[in-house]
Amino acid sequence: MTPEQFVAGLPKAELHMHLEGSIEPDLFLRLARRNGVDIRWSTEAELRAAYSFDDLQDFLNLYYDGCRVLVQSQDFHDVTREYLHRAHADRVLHAEMFLGVQGHTTRGVAPATIMDGVLGAMDEALAEDGISSGLIVVAQRHRSEAEALELLDSLAPWYDRLMGFGLGGAEVGHPPRKFAEFFRRCRALGFKVVAHAGEEGPAGYVREAVELLQVQRVDHGNACVDDAALVAELAQSRIPLTMCPLSNLRLHVVPSVAAHPLKRLLDAGLCVTVNSDDPSYFGGYVNDNYLACQVALGLERADLVRLARNSFEAAFISEERRAFALRAIDAWSAEAEAEVQGAARAEAT
Repeated sequence: MTPEQFVAGLPKAELHMHLEGSIEPDLFLRLARRNGVDIRWSTEAELRAAYSFDDLQDFLNLYYDGCRVLVQSQDFHDVTREYLHRAHADRVLHAEMFLGVQGHTTRGVAPATIMDGVLGAMDEALAEDGISSGLIVVAQRHRSEAEALELLDSLAPWYDRLMGFGLGGAEVGHPPRKFAEFFRRCRALGFKVVAHAGEEGPAGYVREAVELLQVQRVDHGNACVDDAALVAELAQSRIPLTMCPLSNLRLHVVPSVAAHPLKRLLDAGLCVTVNSDDPSYFGGYVNDNYLACQVALGLERADLVRLARNSFEAAFISEERRAFALRAIDAWSAEAEAEVQGAARAEAT
């Protein structure tokens, strides 16, 4: 069994993926035509050529501009359903997706339009493909905390369908402490809380996310390597890091996948997971990220299994669902090992 075959069949969860970042060029162009949105590109090739970024802010400029093609409930449904179908093909059993509601409501899109489309597609994916999913609404950190609190209140009709709230967007100049009250409110309402930290921001942002916001996961978290005490604390607490290697490469957070801290942190005992972030823009879904790390970081099959197990340890799912997923990983690992043993016996004879 090749690494590609092993990863393809390895059960996994994806915990760091922005729905708006999964709009493939063909769908992007279809949505623009459907809604009469004037865009700068006329072909898929032209659009893909624009996916070259200098840094996070450069990417976000295009990302926010691209959100304009999402207008109707059907648009949000189609984006969500296409991602979940693609994730299912990568043997993702469970996906937890980010949604930047503020980027749409500020354009005049009603919350019900957004939520009805996304939640309907999630229900459809569970019924048709058996892939479970959860929705995490992200507050945009370049906006004020007051706006984040307004966002929280505006989504009250859907509290029973939301998994949690997070913090995303450009880090520099927007430390986690800016949203301390917002996160306190989210926790008081019983939501799971996560935050992007340590992608372009310093290790101190990761510490603030953990200590002030009391997050249950850190999204990215690369910069923690600059604080040995923090690394040790994250290893002890098992607060997960949802890392995105190909995203980090395309946004110049790391010079190469070989330089990515994922393997060092995994070896240090942290609960590291592998995810795609914005797969359409960064040229790789979750399996592409696993394989890029396998090649560049020299991951063994046991490392890949550990990453998959970590993804379910870090997921906001029931213990029953977690146990089911871990058994599926063990079964796939046993099948791969049996194939190795069978090949060895055949060679010996």
